[in-house]
Amino acid sequence: MFQYHCLNPISEKGLALFTEKYRKIDSMENADAILVRSAKMTEMQIPESVAAIARAGAGVNNIPIQECSEKGIVVFNTPGANANGVKELVLAGMLLASRDIVGGIEWVERQKDVPDIGKLAEKKKKEFAGCEISGKKLGIIGLGAIGAQVANAAVHLGMDVYGYDPYISIEAAWNLSRSIRHIESLDEIYAECDYITVHVPLLDSTRKMINKEAIEKMKDGVVILNFARDLLVDEEALVESLQKGKIKKYVTDFANPIVAGAPNTLVTPHLGASTEEAEENCAFMAAKELREFLENGRIRNSVNFPDCDMGTCVAVGRLAITHKNIPNMIRQFTQILGSENLNIADMTNKSKGGYAYTLIDLENAASKKALDELRAIEGVSRIRVIC
Repeated sequence: MFQYHCLNPISEKGLALFTEKYRKIDSMENADAILVRSAKMTEMQIPESVAAIARAGAGVNNIPIQECSEKGIVVFNTPGANANGVKELVLAGMLLASRDIVGGIEWVERQKDVPDIGKLAEKKKKEFAGCEISGKKLGIIGLGAIGAQVANAAVHLGMDVYGYDPYISIEAAWNLSRSIRHIESLDEIYAECDYITVHVPLLDSTRKMINKEAIEKMKDGVVILNFARDLLVDEEALVESLQKGKIKKYVTDFANPIVAGAPNTLVTPHLGASTEEAEENCAFMAAKELREFLENGRIRNSVNFPDCDMGTCVAVGRLAITHKNIPNMIRQFTQILGSENLNIADMTNKSKGGYAYTLIDLENAASKKALDELRAIEGVSRIRVIC
């Protein structure tokens, strides 16, 4: 029986994937796995029983990744599960920024008691007029799951799309429209595009990438959209450029004191993935990842350990070992198992950065003595007997 705990409300569509072999418990204590959305785990004490954490979403800033890696806890996320919801909000942001739709709505609300509001609106409407997005140039920085969907949708809306992503995956590249221009320099996007939307992870290399120098290279009247992470933008420099009229509009999904109420900003309260469908997709994907890991040792979409899959466990004994990516580990594993007359039927070893993962199928179940000796190896963080 596997036990799991939800730190946030998780869609029942995802939880329904757990079979009778799983039990939902009310606290993290004795849990084998944790499902989380926004709860700040960096301030929590994670029990030793926890072997996996699944984030129902893409960002994992709320999870102590380094601590989990040291403890052999595999951390999953759900890339692409909420991509359509975010894509639709990005498109809405471009449309709202192209015309003063919000200002027009607010004006009508203020005139609700005017008897001849219809005639007054006809006179006033030119103050809220704007432009169409068809025929405009859109620059997309980052062509992952969300960026690629935004790019394809923008093409169908008649936009001239420029895409920048030096690390684009083969899968993402195949899914992109042929009409998208692949740009090798951010400077070209800055110089050419009427709209620029950012879809990259927050790393040291991307922190405040949209800064004063980048803004100075952009066209006058550019619209910047940020539905990825607020720290990708130097928002103090951005607000200054808004005040000067260099930037026409800033559309962001991240409310903070800098941008809330700033001129020519449209700020939504982190609504990107807040759709029923996105929450269901994320929950389903997270639950599936946990099941495959707990039942078969499979890793897919982990942020701290490598993808690894040896299929459904049909062996007498399968061992899943999380360990540091250092020399001589495999030799030590096989030496201990050989000394116990345990024959290896199949084995795979994968690494990711400083950490590695090994799956071993045995023809006989490993003894407690063998497992204790494996756990005692320096650099081994966790051993699970899968079947």
